[in-house]
Amino acid sequence: MHRVTALVRPPQSTYELACAAQVFGLERAGLPTRYAFNVCTEHPGPVATHAGYDMVVTDGLDALDGADTVIIPGWLPVDEPPSPEVIRALRRSHDRGTRLVSICSGAFALAHAGLLDGRDATTHWSLADKLAMHFEHVRVDPSVLYVNHGDIATSAGAGAGFDLCMHLVHVDQGAWYAAHIARAMVMPPHREGGQLQHSAPPHPANIDGTLAPLLEWLHGRLSEPVTVEDMAAYTAVSARTLTRRFAEQLGTSPGHWLLSQRIAAAQILLESSDLPLDAVARRVGLSSATNLRRRFRKALGTTPGTYRRTFRAAPH
Repeated sequence: MHRVTALVRPPQSTYELACAAQVFGLERAGLPTRYAFNVCTEHPGPVATHAGYDMVVTDGLDALDGADTVIIPGWLPVDEPPSPEVIRALRRSHDRGTRLVSICSGAFALAHAGLLDGRDATTHWSLADKLAMHFEHVRVDPSVLYVNHGDIATSAGAGAGFDLCMHLVHVDQGAWYAAHIARAMVMPPHREGGQLQHSAPPHPANIDGTLAPLLEWLHGRLSEPVTVEDMAAYTAVSARTLTRRFAEQLGTSPGHWLLSQRIAAAQILLESSDLPLDAVARRVGLSSATNLRRRFRKALGTTPGTYRRTFRAAPH
């Protein structure tokens, strides 16, 4: 059981906390429970929230000592540093090997503790300049959804908190487990951390150009060779217009998005079947085991065989 503890402070954003609670704190039918979730605060008792009500938190900072992952779901106001006790508790957790995760403004708590020095990090785009100004040793990237170093991870605004939490489940438990949670939450299972936080508003002539029908069409054809020109023809626009719409709506290119879906489909097949690698590669449109290995290693930093051994070992 992986123990996840959220460290909150008044006034707490309920949305950022819900990002973590929804992903790590619910038992779901048909899915083994692999996370235990709880909440703590420096001074146990009523904790004010931005939603107009108080919540009662009974655990203090000693709850961090038993956590495998500590999540800081926002830290407002960002100009008020954590107390020395909180900073010591965060540093002690990191020294012990606990994974530390921030959502949105929570990056400021980690920065105040000196845990982001010399690292890439992100936060909500509207706070990025302030984070960079006050913590010159932190390499702030205001454009990405999240940054994961393994021991420390930071996310952008609240919606990206879901993306980071789902990414961590994907890393911990594999694609099948993450996909099951995503289906229950009626959300996509994974957005890559390098996708853009936000983009310029589309030209008025392009507002009606939703990509949803195309994405559904592509999901049903992962095994087939599909080019950007094929996608453009399906949507009855030029390849250049399609590429612009992908950048505006998804923060990535058509080819990169399609490759990420093929890798995700390969992960699920590796977890849920004994198909040889050549068969897996053909089913997801990667043509050969050699190409699958190359793409898999580049995307995930491991081989298909190692991934299968890791995630087939744990029963679903």
